[in-house]
Amino acid sequence: MSEATIATKAQLVSETAERFKNAESAIVVDYRGLTVEQVTNLRAELREAGVSMSVIKNKVLTRAAEAAGYGEMNDVFNGPSAVAFSDEDPIAPAKILKKYADQFDALEIKGGFLEKKIADLDKINEFATLPSREDLLSMLLSTLQAPVRNVAYAINAVIDKENDEPAA
Repeated sequence: MSEATIATKAQLVSETAERFKNAESAIVVDYRGLTVEQVTNLRAELREAGVSMSVIKNKVLTRAAEAAGYGEMNDVFNGPSAVAFSDEDPIAPAKILKKYADQFDALEIKGGFLEKKIADLDKINEFATLPSREDLLSMLLSTLQAPVRNVAYAINAVIDKENDEPAA
């Protein structure tokens, strides 16, 4: 192998290791059997959520994962592998990939990491069923507003009662 080829491969490993280090989550999938249209739709939905998906050789993934401190993931790097990286929302790739895996038997989630912690398939599926960040914030806001709303209803009820009583 020429020195230029070795340097190119070393650069690819370095870039992939950097992607692992910067990512909040990375989910490894086997996408064999999906049609071109299905993969295109999957990539588009991932992109909308700020997630990038790349097909990377297993040897590169193995070396990059070890360099980034995720060597425990090496057992999922077998067969065709695509990796969905998310730098911001750690749950987004899990939610989208689970949805597609449920819809299409050809897509298989192998493993990965969430919030910088190694996760098996069960953990990824658990995270995928969590409400989105926006939904959680909405629930929190509703919970915080409830006491204020109840006080307002009580005040209104007192005012309405006073207005309904005849003047003496």
